[in-house]
Amino acid sequence: MPSDDFKETVKQQTDIVRIVGDYVKLKKSGAQNYSGLCPFHNEKTASFSVHATKQFFHCFGCGLSGDVFAFIQKIENITFPEAVRLVAQKVGIALPKIQFSSPQEAREARLRSALLDIHERATVFFEECLKRPEGASARAYLTGRGLDQETIAHFRIGFAPDSGFLLRDALRKDFEEELLRESGLFSWKDNSQKDSSQPSAASSPEQPIPRPARNNDHREGSPEDGAPPNKLKAESRELKASLAVYSKFRNRVMFPIANDSGRIIAFTGRTLSTDEKAGPKYLNSPETAIYAKSRVLFNLDKAKEWIRKEYAILVEGQMDCISLFAAGFQNVIASSGTAFTELQAKLLGRYTKNVVVNFDPDTAGAQATERTLGLLVEEEFQIKVLTLEHGFDPDLFLRRKGKDAYREALLRSQRYFDYLIDRARSQFPTRTPESKVKALNHLLPHIQRVPSRIIRDELAQEIAQKLGIDSAVLRQELKHAAANRSSTPITSPVETHITDAEQILIRALASANQMQIAEDHLSARAGVEEQFDPARQARFVLQGERLWEGLTTESLIETLLAAGPDLTHVMELPLSDSDRARLASILLKDAEELTAERLEGAVRALKRKRIRGELDQVQRELQSPGKKDPAELQALLQQRVRLKRALMDPGVADEGSGSSRKRPA
Repeated sequence: MPSDDFKETVKQQTDIVRIVGDYVKLKKSGAQNYSGLCPFHNEKTASFSVHATKQFFHCFGCGLSGDVFAFIQKIENITFPEAVRLVAQKVGIALPKIQFSSPQEAREARLRSALLDIHERATVFFEECLKRPEGASARAYLTGRGLDQETIAHFRIGFAPDSGFLLRDALRKDFEEELLRESGLFSWKDNSQKDSSQPSAASSPEQPIPRPARNNDHREGSPEDGAPPNKLKAESRELKASLAVYSKFRNRVMFPIANDSGRIIAFTGRTLSTDEKAGPKYLNSPETAIYAKSRVLFNLDKAKEWIRKEYAILVEGQMDCISLFAAGFQNVIASSGTAFTELQAKLLGRYTKNVVVNFDPDTAGAQATERTLGLLVEEEFQIKVLTLEHGFDPDLFLRRKGKDAYREALLRSQRYFDYLIDRARSQFPTRTPESKVKALNHLLPHIQRVPSRIIRDELAQEIAQKLGIDSAVLRQELKHAAANRSSTPITSPVETHITDAEQILIRALASANQMQIAEDHLSARAGVEEQFDPARQARFVLQGERLWEGLTTESLIETLLAAGPDLTHVMELPLSDSDRARLASILLKDAEELTAERLEGAVRALKRKRIRGELDQVQRELQSPGKKDPAELQALLQQRVRLKRALMDPGVADEGSGSSRKRPA
């Protein structure tokens, strides 16, 4: 675990708006607030806010909140120490030696580090195998695809030999077999089964395998349960001997997949075999502790700087991506042959909001394009679609027609809705009312994905015109359907019954250590009033009168008071989920500046609320049935008079409650 001093240093030098802005498109929504679509749940209306001064985020939709470390930990799916280190790297702070808060956290970090090392070693192994005599067929394949030695080296393309044991034996020297199984590079089968030629259901690569018991394992048969250590060692050796571990990738051209930092985390292997037992044409690594296919875009590590300067070209296959990059289109990325995902759209959105989609023009490619367009539209991308001639994917187009022809094709890319309208008209070519309705129904889901209502209305009119829809009724239905997109702002239910006075006092208490110190010091001569401190004044009043008791925000105010004047990071307080949401909601409001007058007004309002409560109680006692003692009745009547007078004169109410309107010394 990083030291508290280091964490504080990083936090003080970090602007959460800039860090979050790398992941979320933020818009200024107030003096100190920025808002955007939450990256942690699917939403169409922005409910995610970042407070620039308080340096925290909060989502009113899913309820998540926290500081910059919590955000990075969640979005990158890493441990807290790793999040601190990543933020430090982003802001250029030198890193100390990493420490962890628990053995589990340390094990997870060691596993990820080891898997990265294994993948780097495997990449070097495949690169070396490509240069050897057994790599001749792979070299011939790559040459046939138009790749030169420079491109092959740049993308670290390699060859997995036909042997199932060479890679295993090369890595066994430095890595335990359990780590090799975790890497996704190997399969295994249980030799203890009668039919050892096929993996058993219990030991197939898709199933977890039993781990050998260790001396410190608390499980049946452990030394704590009385089993002899020698017996355990024998069982472990027997289990390992029964598992035949072999390479998953054999006789394949290997394309490394890197994360956006350039570390190899997975592979795609293209088979060179032609027999039926060779398996799929393209074989991808399974998901591991370092690889989640829905979160990775192929070549983003090399293309991201070009994408920031220009725009992104999104293709399907890795060969398409490599060929375009080698031809000088260095802003190209690929979805690696898998369906484009919402997480990939969010990842791409960190670098650009301008994209040209160039998928294969066949039926499957067109359907993939439509799905991808839908995700990009929801993330508010500016989208164009490049459709090449039938039968040409980007790689083949480049080899047959050259890079100049591809550049011209890029310039002719269609706006995404022009592409969709053309698709609808080609699928439903007749001009009958029925075909127009079918074309319309095909387009409506795409229209409804568009976040902006103004743009949806414009698209509705354009589509009606291009489809030849002259009926005013039909035009109105189209416009109505386009407008029926959920756009109700998300509000926080925790704000209910929280008065303005409570919110002012909470803002004041949370402002501890947030005062803006003037550059010129105040004069020390007599009669000069010190700078107004809302937190100090609020604590002075509340601690003397306990005005928060019985309020909806009672527990929140008590926690803020208990934190005292040294409160630094307000969102790190030990709050319940509801109180944390209340606090975030109040602080994220674009409220008026805290002044002495506003704070005093809030105090008077709470006093009035207390007096009214006491007055209501006196009235109920006076109206309750039953004969009252004359002295008791007289006391109740006198108390009612005092309370009514207090309500009529706020100044007297302040004095009557025992407070002083002077500021604390």
